[in-house]
Amino acid sequence: MAVVTVPQQGKRIEGEAEIASFLKPYGIRYERWPLEERCSPDASNEEILAAYSPEIEKLKAEGGFVTADVINVTPDVPGLDAMINKFNKEHTHDEDEVRFIVKGRGLFHIHPPQGEVFSIEMIAGDWISVPRGTKHWFDFCQERTIRAIRLFQDKSGWTPHYIEAGVHEAYQPVCWGPSYLPPQPRVSAAVTI
Repeated sequence: MAVVTVPQQGKRIEGEAEIASFLKPYGIRYERWPLEERCSPDASNEEILAAYSPEIEKLKAEGGFVTADVINVTPDVPGLDAMINKFNKEHTHDEDEVRFIVKGRGLFHIHPPQGEVFSIEMIAGDWISVPRGTKHWFDFCQERTIRAIRLFQDKSGWTPHYIEAGVHEAYQPVCWGPSYLPPQPRVSAAVTI
């Protein structure tokens, strides 16, 4: 299950209801979906999409999504570093970012207009919808492996709109180990003359 951390407050939130409640004021939806009883996380993309077609069709009807796909990221994907660099800088999108994690894990950082940056470590079984226009970025965890269903309102997919002088550089770029600790802002020592 996901874990939300607010590093400046030393706050850690766990539990589906608690996480959903914390994220709701930011317009972020969070749910847990069933896993193994549907299909193997190593099934083909088509089998995964078919196994979750009831949820996908419901989301399409509710949110105007027109297409769904499965993204597969592993350490041996050609051009992985370039792919990571598309996600790990603060940006927004013109449509909601909807993901269901089938395998692996990753870390969404959210930068709300009011309030402090927080992170959501997503693992297999976690579903999230981040509203369009939300400042955020995504980091891969140590394993650099994630498999997720993505939904799009535009068939061409989303385009990131990067934030000039984004705050992403101040945060730990990846989550490490199975029990992730909150990202800590990088602090520069003040020099007094």
